[in-house]
Amino acid sequence: MGPGLYSEIGKKARDLLYKDYLTDQKFTVTTYTSTGVAITASGTKKTEFIFGEIQSQLKKKNITVDVKANSESNLLTTVTVDELATPGLKTIFSFVVPDQRSGKVELQYLHDYAGVNTSIGLTANPIVNISSVFGTKAFAVGADVSFDTASGNFTKYNAGLSVTNADLIAALTLNNKGDSLSGSYYHLVSPLSSTAVGAEITHSFSSNENTLTFGMQHALDPLTTVKARFNNYGKASALIQHEWRPKSFFTISGEVDTKAIEKSSKKFGRKRTFLSVGDKAFKRLG
Repeated sequence: MGPGLYSEIGKKARDLLYKDYLTDQKFTVTTYTSTGVAITASGTKKTEFIFGEIQSQLKKKNITVDVKANSESNLLTTVTVDELATPGLKTIFSFVVPDQRSGKVELQYLHDYAGVNTSIGLTANPIVNISSVFGTKAFAVGADVSFDTASGNFTKYNAGLSVTNADLIAALTLNNKGDSLSGSYYHLVSPLSSTAVGAEITHSFSSNENTLTFGMQHALDPLTTVKARFNNYGKASALIQHEWRPKSFFTISGEVDTKAIEKSSKKFGRKRTFLSVGDKAFKRLG
């Protein structure tokens, strides 16, 4: 297997530390029609508001069509064509209704020793993005650059490298136009129980601040996963996710500011006042 795409550098650690931490409740259900169309409906409750989203996916041979509608009256359509003209080449076309400037074409190419991703907006003065990775599955180095043709400026330039072995993945990335340096690691402790630990440290050169985040995950059973994380600012988070039917999930997550608890025993956190504790269920505190 090749090095993959640039977005995969450090992805295991990022997913462990940040994915599905919603601060509120999320419910997702997926069903399949007799013709093979996958329909996914999800709802997220944030404070007193509920945000909904419906997504349908149709696959036929090497063509996949995704249509997603949300409660903000936006309709996102994505058409993906795999193995176009040559093995390893993927073409993606996407647009959002009613945003007439949202059209974008993306090309992805995967090789045994390289991965390239290029996208361009379908406007008169588009933003062009190019990212590439070179190496192997064990070691990869890459860069990610975006250029705004309207202003003639680079809007993004990042670089990174990753080292991978059987159960450990380490990554080092330079982001935000060289302003922040991040190092992360992911360690799969037990494949049978999906137990893993990870950490990420980020240094900002402009503010001279460091952010350190630790996290872990563990599968209580094949359908239920718990995760927890803690950073050097005293923010502790936890979540539980249950797959109650194939590709249908129920997720509850919470966060507490431990430093705020030390200052006042009557006030949890600042404005995000919730704590999740329990064996298999979480109770939100107001």
